[in-house]
Amino acid sequence: MTADSVTTPRTAVDTDAAGDAPARRGRPGYDREGLLSVAVQLFNEQGYDATSVADLAKRLGLTKSALYHHFSSKEELLAVALDAALDGLEAVLDQPGAREGAASDRLRFVLTGATDVLVAQLPAVTLLLRVRGNSAVEQAALERRRVFDHRVTSLVAEAQAEGSVRDDVDAAVAARLLFGMINSVVEWYRPGGGVDGDRLGSDIVRIAIDGLRTA
Repeated sequence: MTADSVTTPRTAVDTDAAGDAPARRGRPGYDREGLLSVAVQLFNEQGYDATSVADLAKRLGLTKSALYHHFSSKEELLAVALDAALDGLEAVLDQPGAREGAASDRLRFVLTGATDVLVAQLPAVTLLLRVRGNSAVEQAALERRRVFDHRVTSLVAEAQAEGSVRDDVDAAVAARLLFGMINSVVEWYRPGGGVDGDRLGSDIVRIAIDGLRTA
């Protein structure tokens, strides 16, 4: 059952339990995806732990009960957002470009693809990078990130073993530095700004991999 099927009159109002101004019943133009987008934006602005369901309802112009038609809890909103970011990153590793060919080429593919996911899902990835393991949902997300990091580290080690990138840098350190560069994009990249998001991944990889190449 969605909020579209609720027959509450459009003129009805409800006062939030926290004493906020009356909020409209029903769903004023929000589907599940749109509601999630607003919630992630608010989590990034205020911090997940500091954002209450009342804050979400106020930003959306909904009652809490209308919000619960789409998501059972604030934690479910977090879980869905983090899953979207992690699913995108993990999918890069499962593509043929990450599994076939020279290790250096696969590494380039993964770094470019990860940057593309970050650009395409900037709010969700920003939220992922800010979780600290304060709940079971966050801990599960961090564990998935660790697995992803280990797979990238293994790929760096393969590239070192084949002689295509320098081996005088620890593979785990190199992987962390590479993704430190990629993850920093959330702090300064803005869609529609002066930086072309479509070429950002290739630009980062060009700088990063050339810096690791053997002489």
